[in-house]
Amino acid sequence: MEEVMWIPFDIATQYMIDVFKSIGVPEDDSKICADVLITADKFGIDSHGVNRLKPIYYDRIKIGIQKPVTQFEIVKEGPATAVIDGHDGMGQVVAYHSMQMAIDKAKKYGLGMVAVRNSTHYGIAGYYAKMAADNNMIGITGTNARPSVAPTFGVENMLGTNPLTFGIPTDEQFPFLLDCATSLSQRGKVEVYARLNKPLPPGWVIDHKGDTCTDPHEVLDGLIKGTMALTPLGGIGEDGAGYKGYGYCTVVEILSAALQAGSYLKMLSGFDTQGNKVPYHLGHFFIAIDIEAFTDIQSFKSITGDILRQLRNSAKMPGQNRIYTAGEKEYLVYLERRDKGVPVNREVMKELITMRDEQGLQGYEILKL
Repeated sequence: MEEVMWIPFDIATQYMIDVFKSIGVPEDDSKICADVLITADKFGIDSHGVNRLKPIYYDRIKIGIQKPVTQFEIVKEGPATAVIDGHDGMGQVVAYHSMQMAIDKAKKYGLGMVAVRNSTHYGIAGYYAKMAADNNMIGITGTNARPSVAPTFGVENMLGTNPLTFGIPTDEQFPFLLDCATSLSQRGKVEVYARLNKPLPPGWVIDHKGDTCTDPHEVLDGLIKGTMALTPLGGIGEDGAGYKGYGYCTVVEILSAALQAGSYLKMLSGFDTQGNKVPYHLGHFFIAIDIEAFTDIQSFKSITGDILRQLRNSAKMPGQNRIYTAGEKEYLVYLERRDKGVPVNREVMKELITMRDEQGLQGYEILKL
């Protein structure tokens, strides 16, 4: 186990708000961005929380490939639909307002869908699906990403990790929340393994010969150079049904690019033909479905809850004492962490201290090694 230091949620949240503000993000937008990141940490999705503040947002704004002030342009709009251009602003801000727009349309018309182009990394997809679930709606969202996944029988990183995410309200204390990549793993998890100097499980990554690679440092370098690729859900080839993950990954790519006339595949590499860093121009989609347009909300929640409880109470594999449903583990992590805060390792703490000192932020003496 690596050594970690704990930062209370409220302090970590305010710190991120102050960092975002210090590099030009408006205060209201800073609050949205910080809330998305702290929600990842609350749910135990440490690959997408405060550890992403510097490399994904702070550094990209500083070098000019992401805009701190978000221009949310409505390109086309119908009663239940809209196309948004995010103009390379803050992905969380674009995503938050897009899902809210989908929710508002669903309240009026039964469902709403918003497609986005020219956006940036929007954090955990589950945040936006949960927005709909918290409004007694079914939420669906997905995003494309920089190329890192090879198609089945291929070795070239063509697709992003492309999460396909669902949020569904239940009569329990937490919604059904399925938030996962359509690849076997994703770059953030490789980064976690690299910090731990821990080998990756075989089958997560292949090289140009189709052989599996388990050194996380080599993999991170190879993903950037295009000499290695993540495998789709199901893994290498067809024996483990990798074609299914490849198919779903492609669905997300299409819905994140074709509806909004956006960028796709190698266009999302973050580099121009001369090797210079450029904006990523990511695409997203957001769907909200009003349950009351179909049935009584309490009946829906009760049936959904019964389905989940029956699954958890079904016969267990020998040696296993618990079956989980999607969103349950995240809720349990939140209960465990709510009085402790965010676990931060030494490398992430160094980044937090660097940003604090570079921006001259006061009152964060808790950030120390």
